[in-house]
Amino acid sequence: MKKLLIGAALGALLLPASVAVAQVGGEDHGHACIDEGCTVFELFQTPAEGATVLGYQGTEAPKYGTWGFNLDGRDTSVRPGDSFMRYANGAALDRLQIPSDRTSYGSFNLLRELSDNRVKVMIDALVARTDLLPGSDEQKIADAYRSYMDEGRLEALDAQPLQPYLAAIRAAETHDAMAAYMGQTQGRVGASLFGTGISIDQKAPTRYVVSTGQSGIGLPNRDYYLEARWAEKKALYQLYVARMLEMIGWADPVENAAAIVAFETRIAEAHWTPIQNRNRDETYNEYTIAQLASEAPGFAWQGYYDAVGVGEVPRLIVRQDTAMPRMAAIYAETPMDVIQAWQAFHTVDDAAPRLSRRFVDAQWEFRSRDLNGQPMQRPRDKRGISFAEGMLGEAVGRQYVAEYFPAESKAKMEELVSNLRIALANRIRNYTWMSAETQAAAQEKLEKFTVKIGYPNKWRDYSALEVRPDDLFGNTERAGQFQWKYQLNRLNQPVDKDEWGMTPQTVNAYYNSANNEIVFPAAILQPPFFDPNGDAAVNYGGIGGVIGHEIGHGFDDQGSKSDGDGVLRNWWTPADKANFEALTARLGAQYDQFEPLPGFPVQGGLTMGENIGDAAGVAVGLEAYHLSLNGQPAPVLDGVTGDQRFFFGWAQVWQSKYREDALRNQIATDPHSPAEFRVIGPVRNSDAWYDAFDVQPGDKYYLAPEDRVRIW
Repeated sequence: MKKLLIGAALGALLLPASVAVAQVGGEDHGHACIDEGCTVFELFQTPAEGATVLGYQGTEAPKYGTWGFNLDGRDTSVRPGDSFMRYANGAALDRLQIPSDRTSYGSFNLLRELSDNRVKVMIDALVARTDLLPGSDEQKIADAYRSYMDEGRLEALDAQPLQPYLAAIRAAETHDAMAAYMGQTQGRVGASLFGTGISIDQKAPTRYVVSTGQSGIGLPNRDYYLEARWAEKKALYQLYVARMLEMIGWADPVENAAAIVAFETRIAEAHWTPIQNRNRDETYNEYTIAQLASEAPGFAWQGYYDAVGVGEVPRLIVRQDTAMPRMAAIYAETPMDVIQAWQAFHTVDDAAPRLSRRFVDAQWEFRSRDLNGQPMQRPRDKRGISFAEGMLGEAVGRQYVAEYFPAESKAKMEELVSNLRIALANRIRNYTWMSAETQAAAQEKLEKFTVKIGYPNKWRDYSALEVRPDDLFGNTERAGQFQWKYQLNRLNQPVDKDEWGMTPQTVNAYYNSANNEIVFPAAILQPPFFDPNGDAAVNYGGIGGVIGHEIGHGFDDQGSKSDGDGVLRNWWTPADKANFEALTARLGAQYDQFEPLPGFPVQGGLTMGENIGDAAGVAVGLEAYHLSLNGQPAPVLDGVTGDQRFFFGWAQVWQSKYREDALRNQIATDPHSPAEFRVIGPVRNSDAWYDAFDVQPGDKYYLAPEDRVRIW
């Protein structure tokens, strides 16, 4: 359950790595290490029956063929138009095994493990040193990791760290008292019906604003409570709730678990759908606290905001405004013993990873195994790395950049970005569905894009964060409070344009609409996305497609609602807006037809923004590749043309496998389409793909020219 709303309308290539429950499509590296001279990892060997499968174990970037793509990874028995994923990646996918501690695996996961392995080497070296300056970032990183790895102390403490919280929950005997308690959980262990945070004001992006939205449920989203296809998961959740209540000695755990799930089901009925939550026009609603209290009675809003620390703000943004009155009424109608049990459960569920092993295992068994099909828990040292990074991410990132990000990579990325921008500018000038007036506004927005590559210009100051080597639970609470105070202090400050929403060691990229910026952390600038020594066509298909994807977010169905200064406003003529919406509707209808698993079709409305980003990535990336040739013919390498290599580069970054439960979860919750359709969805709308691979009528994914959707 998220209590903190962060940022303003980020469009990411993938969800942050921390969101493991709903991992995104297309994260695979099936071709790594097949060539001579590259270490062979256990991941790419066929395991014995029941054997543990490991992931990427090295600290060196993987190698793909001699020029950036592994031709041996293809399955040429398949026609490209019947399954371009199989044609480009089939043999590699056949070799790929999902590691036992993962729910999916691919390019993004592999590079994430590469990043983790490098950070592990760095942290191990820090832990071994005896000369670290007390209070330094290096000492804090080492102590954060030590606290996580001190299992003996955690076993001795068991549930003891929770006792003050459980006592406070029992003492909150009225609805108003519990509303205030929910506010006190901001940045601390516990739960709230509503998530509150500090974000950039989308209509005035030079300032920050308080935002509040729906929360309060423990399953991934409302569908898990309301749809019959999730009934089994809901039943397992109720058993998990009862188990956790019993483990903390809460009275009548079975009866209370049933009451909690019934309460959350009513809350889920009030929640907006995932597709509704994407609409930036509908999720920007200005309120005062008094107005919210008047329109959504039954919840002590002023007491809640006072406890959060923002009780004096003159205005706030309410995301799901029509859900608030219903949720407040449900809260007021629910007996306090149920509300207290609900808070107790979510407190232990939130705290479980920082408690003794019985709590850790119970949570993993439900949230990773039962919900997502993960056979084995991640080793504790890997979890310890994630914990230390979560506390001191930019301090870790500063050392990562010094050791693993060469300056020439940044320079080459800047050249790629420049070509992508030129390519999109050329395309905008030639759009027949857009008037000159809207074209000019689009060009102005493109010119104002800010590009961030590798790492921030200034690093986060962690001097006020206290970290102890023997206090895992306390470290987490202090880190949460440190982060929340940082957010609160922004309210009276101008927007920090230098701030990053991801650390350099994160394998991802994003677009921030309020800053009109695209951001590419250092860790994604490696094969198969980007190889400074690789073929240009493959690089343009890989990282070029990623750049185009993030630029495309600035012009997708939601990003296009902000102008070049990040202001949420309509800069379209009515006719052009209608043309654009007609194109996006056609694209959405294509994705609605994709069905990765029976009964689980892709939701074109939920994935619309990412699908538009992917379409832009392919279209603009290919044009930028052609520009990079400077009028010269593309070379042919091993019989593969330049355009073919471009499309292979795009397909290669989405090599992926999923466990079925994880794939179902993704389809239900994730705004990214599954990997197979991140490959085929964009390319089947590209005329050049048909020419490059002789795709003909009768092929499964053939589209007649008039049915191909060309947006950006």
